[in-house]
Amino acid sequence: MRCFMKVMTIMLSVFFTFSIGAKTMKKEIATLAGGCFWGMEEIIRAIPGVLNTTVGYTGGSIDNPNYNIVKLGTSNHAESIEVEFDSAKISYAEILGYFFRMHNPTTVNQQGNDKGSQYRSAIFFHSDEQKQTAHEVIKKVDASKKWDRPIVTQVLPATKFYPAEEYHQDYLKKNAGGYTCHWLRD
Repeated sequence: MRCFMKVMTIMLSVFFTFSIGAKTMKKEIATLAGGCFWGMEEIIRAIPGVLNTTVGYTGGSIDNPNYNIVKLGTSNHAESIEVEFDSAKISYAEILGYFFRMHNPTTVNQQGNDKGSQYRSAIFFHSDEQKQTAHEVIKKVDASKKWDRPIVTQVLPATKFYPAEEYHQDYLKKNAGGYTCHWLRD
């Protein structure tokens, strides 16, 4: 009986610890567009508190888009990244802080050499709280005068996100030295 009680105590302790740990993690999704998704993913996946990244297409007018359609710029999809993060470790506002440092939010439909609506700067919010936070962060970034021109980033409701083809996922991990126009600015 004593052995049984010890085993039960250990099991309850493990269960209780696991349950407490599970409650501290709060998964949230951010969907961001800021030019070519390869460079954005490379930077975002390294941020502490980011759990998973998926590159894909969102904000467009057709179902099941693929790269050959999106690259034409006629479907209105943006190359985007869906970021799953633990908001107990990093806030949505902090994610947006990185977003505004990794791309130029003052150019309409362009990042570096990439031009077209598929390379626009956009935040696709998943809740009213995210929408409000996005507008607050944009105000702060504009007021900081870190950019010579005003922010043109769109703040839009999230629509269906379509993961990009497998060869686009973790592209710069698979192709070291591949093309990117993203880096973290001060």
